Amino acid sequence: MSTLVLCIYRGDDLDADPPVVGAEAVEDLVTTVGVDDPEDSRVNCLLEGLRVTRDLDDETVLAVLCGEGDTVTFNRAIAAQVDDLVEMYSPDSAVAVVDSAEDERLVPIIESRIAVDAIDRVVVRQARDIESTYYLLKQFLADEELRKTVLVPLGLTLLAFPALLAVFDSITVSFGAIAAVVGLFLLYKGLNIDALLATLSTSIRDALYAGKVSLVTYVVAGGLALVGLFVGALGASSLDRATAGELVLSMQFLYDSIPWLTGAALIASAGRLLDEVIRDDDIGSAYINLPFVAVAVGLAVRGFAAYVIQRSDVSGPFVVPTMSYGPLEVEQFSVAPETLLAVFILSSIVVSLVGVRVAAYVNSVGYDNLEHRG
Repeated sequence: MSTLVLCIYRGDDLDADPPVVGAEAVEDLVTTVGVDDPEDSRVNCLLEGLRVTRDLDDETVLAVLCGEGDTVTFNRAIAAQVDDLVEMYSPDSAVAVVDSAEDERLVPIIESRIAVDAIDRVVVRQARDIESTYYLLKQFLADEELRKTVLVPLGLTLLAFPALLAVFDSITVSFGAIAAVVGLFLLYKGLNIDALLATLSTSIRDALYAGKVSLVTYVVAGGLALVGLFVGALGASSLDRATAGELVLSMQFLYDSIPWLTGAALIASAGRLLDEVIRDDDIGSAYINLPFVAVAVGLAVRGFAAYVIQRSDVSGPFVVPTMSYGPLEVEQFSVAPETLLAVFILSSIVVSLVGVRVAAYVNSVGYDNLEHRG
C-alpha cells in the first residue's frame, strides 16, 4: 500500500519548484527554513511530515505542497500539484500535515482527488491555546448572525450605560466615556458599518450618474429631519424641567418635531416613488403607500403628544377660531384633549386607508394596461 504524506507550505521562498518530493529534499528545506527563521511554524509542519513518513510501515512518498497569492490562486496551485503527484505515483491514500486551521481548509481539495486517511495538525504546544482562541474569535466575527445577535445588543447596552450614569450620577464620567467608546466600536463591527461606508461612495456616484430624484429628496429629507430635531429640542428646553417631568419634556419634543420629521419622511418616500415612475417600471404598492403611512404615523404621534401636553397643563386647550361662510358663522370654541386625540387618531386611520385604496387602484390600472398591451 502506497501513501502520500502531504505538507502544506505557504510562501514563495522555496529554492525548488513545487511540489518538493522526497525525504532528503524536505530535510534540506527544513534546514533552510529553520536557519532563516527558527520561529517559523512551517518548520514544525515539515518535521512532522518527516516523522509521519518514518513511522508509517507503508510505502510512503513525502511531498511539500507550496503556493502563494490570494485564496483562489493558492487553492488552484495546491490542486494542480496534487494532480501531478497522483498521476506520477498512483498512491492509494494520503495523510495531510497542516500547521494551522487555515491550511486545514485545503483538505477537501486533496480529498476530491485522493482518499485522505488522516489529518495531522501540528501546533507548537505553547501556542495551541492562543491559536485556538484566535481562530474561534475570527470565526465568531465572520458570522453575521452572531454579530447581530451578540455584538449589537452588547453595544447598545454599553451605549445606554453612560446615560444611566449621567442620570443617577453614581460613578465618574470617565468610566461612562470608556463604556461609550467600547459600545460604539462593537456597534461598528456588529452592524458591519465598515462595509457600508466602503460602498457608500459608489452608491452616491451611481445615483448621480443615473439622475435619480431620490438623491435630492434624501438630502432635503435629511435637512428637514435635522430642523425637526432642533425645533423639538428648543420646545423641550423652553419648559421648566423641575415641574414638567421627563415624560412631558419628551412629549413636547415630539409635538414640536413630528411635523418636520413627517415632512422629511414624506419627501424621501415621494422621491423614491418618482424614481419608479421615471423608470416606467411596475410600481409596487409599498412605494405608493409609504407617503400615506408617513403622514398617518405623524398624525398619530402628534395626537398622543398633544394629549399628554394638554392634560399636564403645559399648554392650553386647542382653540378653533371664529369662522364664517356667508350667512353661516361658527363661534370660537375649544376642543377637549380627548376629542382632539380622537380626531388625530381618526385622521390617521383615514389617511392610511386612503393610501391602501390608492395603491390598490394604481396597481389595478397598471395591470389592466399591461393586459391590454399584451
